Amino acid sequence: MTLTFDLGAVEVARLLIGMTLLVDGVGGMIVETEAYERDDPASHSFRGLTKTNGAMFGPPGCAYVYRSYGLHWCFNIVTRNHGAVLLRALAPEHERTIMEVRRGSTRHLCDGPGRLTQALGLSKIHDALPLDGAPFTFVAKAVTPEIIAGPRIGITKAAERPWRFGLDGSPFLSRPFPTRG
Repeated sequence: MTLTFDLGAVEVARLLIGMTLLVDGVGGMIVETEAYERDDPASHSFRGLTKTNGAMFGPPGCAYVYRSYGLHWCFNIVTRNHGAVLLRALAPEHERTIMEVRRGSTRHLCDGPGRLTQALGLSKIHDALPLDGAPFTFVAKAVTPEIIAGPRIGITKAAERPWRFGLDGSPFLSRPFPTRG
């Protein structure tokens, strides 16, 4: 399938919900994303090019992989104008046994950015790689998903922006969305 990431981060974050991501055949349906635009104070590109965020200044459609608090790898998709989409969760559907071995668990395989990257075997070696070829495969959505939106989590700057997107009703979200009132 032809997929473009040369769009704004918010648009790409919504478009990814319901697509399937495979890394060397391991993965599943993307159920949660978070958008970061260039002018967003929570974005790693906000303060300009650094030694660690160089992939964000590359072309749309490449991976940006970084360590969060020195503990976990986080996987992002670079979008137009140095934006990025953080993949927060996916449904573990393809090669689940491999994910279980990598995670050392049979539960909570991909419900959180750090768990997702560990289950998929992603690390710094994937940083700046183009997403339109091996080891990455994106599969189109089978149906149009019901998407919910809410504030971003795990950040302190501009967290209130409703740029966290999820598949409504998914049991694989990293955290529940605020209830609609």
